[in-house]
Amino acid sequence: MIIKKEWRILTVGDGDLSFSCSLLKHHQPASLTATVYDSLETMQGKYGDDFYQELKARNNPVLFEFDVTNPDSWGSLKPHSFDLIIFQFPLLPAFRSFEEYQNRGEDVNINTLNRRLLRRFLINSCSHFLDPQGQQLCFITSKDVKPYREWNIENDLHLYTNIHYLGSTAFDINMFPGYKIRNVDRDKHVKDTKGITYVWSKNKNNDLAEELQQALYQGDNCCTACRAGPFSTQSDRVEHNLSKKHLNMMEFKRLWLTDLKK
Repeated sequence: MIIKKEWRILTVGDGDLSFSCSLLKHHQPASLTATVYDSLETMQGKYGDDFYQELKARNNPVLFEFDVTNPDSWGSLKPHSFDLIIFQFPLLPAFRSFEEYQNRGEDVNINTLNRRLLRRFLINSCSHFLDPQGQQLCFITSKDVKPYREWNIENDLHLYTNIHYLGSTAFDINMFPGYKIRNVDRDKHVKDTKGITYVWSKNKNNDLAEELQQALYQGDNCCTACRAGPFSTQSDRVEHNLSKKHLNMMEFKRLWLTDLKK
């Protein structure tokens, strides 16, 4: 992950605030505002509040019950005042009961719901939080394992927007001592699975693109959805297209495009 001291940074959905705390201590950005989806009481029950108390002691702003998809939760956050918005390892929790599953109706596909969350993050960040005169950067750090790799992050999230995918960089957790990557709705942190930070901007000529790895598996001889290829022969391509993995990804794609049309 690339962090520069002159940037004004907003972190989104930092479950226990360990990422924001480490970011502040070890990278010292020009300013940092941290947000948590849970209430303070819920966070304390899940994870304790050591990191919150540390940020509080530094007079660093923290906003609880912040939902990046819901403007009513944004409170007094000043619009258009950040250079970079960061969302670390976002993942919606699984359905808690069959009744909850049924109540979602036609929206039950969790793949679509996760894509919808990330798309709203990008759109709302670019339209409301990012300074048009600043760096205009959005970072999503994710993993190259299921279910994360099934969201086609590099290609599908910003479809039909004026937001541009710039590239990616490896996420090195050693850059953030003390950061705990938490399971959704659980107090234990997950193994430090290799992460990737994906980068978007409304400015397609952003200088940061020169420091990033460009999207892989692009072009007619690759499958962008499955991150497969290039295929050496047409029969290899046909075999891939008939594979269970590809058929699943095409169904995710179909459901996603249907959702975008709503």
